[in-house]
Amino acid sequence: MTPREPRRLAVDGELTIITAAEQKERLLGALQTSSGLRIDLAGVEEIDTAGLQILLLARREADRLNVPLELGPARGDVAAVLALAGLAAEEE
Repeated sequence: MTPREPRRLAVDGELTIITAAEQKERLLGALQTSSGLRIDLAGVEEIDTAGLQILLLARREADRLNVPLELGPARGDVAAVLALAGLAAEEE
């Protein structure tokens, strides 16, 4: 990884209330230790409001730290939820 490439972090399965605390720590920790972060959401099969809040928190924290944050592609209902929230994932 070169300094210009964002660190890639994959999220798989559920991004829901059940996994929110774990994912929050994981994402915020990655932001603290990288010069850029790309969250790959292609493996996320389900998202709820808690998962959405984690992504919004990550966006806010990235802005606060001045760390570039990208959301990788998402599928199906997850992509629709992100679009409604203004967090539309980038297409690869």
